[in-house]
Amino acid sequence: MQAKSTVTALALALGLSLAGPGQAADKANATGQRNAEPAQAGAETTLARSVFQSLIGEFALQRGDTRLSVDAWSDLALRTRDPKVLARAVEVAGFARQYDRALELSRLWLEVEPESTRARQAQSSLLVLANRLEELAPQMAIVLERDKANIASNLLHLNRMLSRHEDKKAVLQLVEQLAAPYDSLPEAQFAIAQAAANAGDTMRALSAAEKALLLRPDWEMAALARAQLQARQSNLTAIASLNDFVERNPSTREARLTLARLLIGEKRYDEARQHFDRLLKDNPENPEIIYPIAMLALQQGDAKTGRQQLEKLLKTEFADKSTVHFFLGQLDQEQKQPEAALEHYRQVTTGNQFIAARARSAQILLQMGKPEEARDLLHNTRGGSADERTQLTLAEAQLLRDAGRHAEAYEVLAGALASQPDNPEMLYDAALTAERSGRPELLETHLKHLLTLQPDHAHALNALGYSWAERNIRLDEAHELIARALTLRPDDPFITDSLGWIQYRQGRAEDALKTLERAYRTKADPEIAAHLGEVLWHLGRRDEAKRLLNEAARQHPDNEVLSGAIKKLLP
Repeated sequence: MQAKSTVTALALALGLSLAGPGQAADKANATGQRNAEPAQAGAETTLARSVFQSLIGEFALQRGDTRLSVDAWSDLALRTRDPKVLARAVEVAGFARQYDRALELSRLWLEVEPESTRARQAQSSLLVLANRLEELAPQMAIVLERDKANIASNLLHLNRMLSRHEDKKAVLQLVEQLAAPYDSLPEAQFAIAQAAANAGDTMRALSAAEKALLLRPDWEMAALARAQLQARQSNLTAIASLNDFVERNPSTREARLTLARLLIGEKRYDEARQHFDRLLKDNPENPEIIYPIAMLALQQGDAKTGRQQLEKLLKTEFADKSTVHFFLGQLDQEQKQPEAALEHYRQVTTGNQFIAARARSAQILLQMGKPEEARDLLHNTRGGSADERTQLTLAEAQLLRDAGRHAEAYEVLAGALASQPDNPEMLYDAALTAERSGRPELLETHLKHLLTLQPDHAHALNALGYSWAERNIRLDEAHELIARALTLRPDDPFITDSLGWIQYRQGRAEDALKTLERAYRTKADPEIAAHLGEVLWHLGRRDEAKRLLNEAARQHPDNEVLSGAIKKLLP
């Protein structure tokens, strides 16, 4: 408060009006007329006043008093007409968002320095900020014309400069107008392509990008822009154009990397791997290359390569080391190395995998015969968001289910639902847990509530229908629910399994067989195997049923549903 009062006192002492930029100058002139001082003394007074006035402007700006700062600098600029003072006055007024005033000062600046490129650039920026696009074209045209040495970079900067303007079609028209005199430059065509893309005119953007590449065939940025535009309509077209560009420019990095990622999106993993191998050869220490190669190797089941690349990644400057440790922990867990897995999971301290790492650590501790330590680990983990806290609750419930403590697992979920009654994930998990603890009526309550919140929740529809089918009740309604779920998720093997099971319960064994075989081909899950084995047995194909069930049991010896089917059919 005292600082602001000091600034105001200084302003008054120097005769600076707080109301506007012109009155202080008038007062100074009047004072000069009343007091005929020697020229030298007058010059010294003017200099001193200018210095102090500039200090007031800066001091006020630092203290957040932008109005006083703008007044001080504007008054000084109008009195002195000094280009440097005018430049600072324009800058301060623009910072304070007093655009009309800043534009007025910029016009004076150009009047004093008509050839100043900096003044014209400042005015152009202010016209953009003030949304006065119609006045911008002649100013920008002059700027481009006078700075021929930097014409390429200036053209590329146009769209960034105009990015805040909401009328993207008007921006496109302006960019086309400004780029027209330079249409033989690839940068001009690229600027038009960018503006057209922002305006939603994909065909115009593609045309301009093609012209840019014709003018400069090895321009990677233009090739990437073209591919991005093509991908809006067809990934295959984008892949083809990038593949052609990479063949003609084999040393390119970003285009090859983008091509590899597009190939992954189309599940063309072998082709993507070839491009990543070339990228790794050219950039052996680049984490941006190493990481996707590791992920692709894991996706293809190549654990050896995946591990090698992940361990290599830990020796680089890769920022997300937590994610690397998470995947290494997964590999150790899959390879039955629980201690090594725990060590990696302990080093997952941030990021999207943090809660998952804690949940997996708890599972390992449970398998090591340390159930209370596992539960304590989850209790001592603090979720940073509502979603993370939900995931911790679900992880604790899963831990208890795995320990055979279904009733306790349900109580954990019910307690969480008391404060979050409409949480879809917990409603679904509580429903399945209630059924496992022998309380199917609670399953129906939770699932019906979930379906009032999300009528198209495919898994809730499937779970309710499957529960009725399993209990051999309300079979027609169950079939309707499962059919709806399958319409929503036609490739889901578990919903397909449910459909086969309801068909079997309805006495349609031949239809059930076809449906269950389709589900098992999609995913060789032990519970699907149990259902398929029972239908084969019912149809008299008992040797096939035995082979299927025994093979599934070798791979999944601890599955309860499969074990129950074997006890029932193969006593």
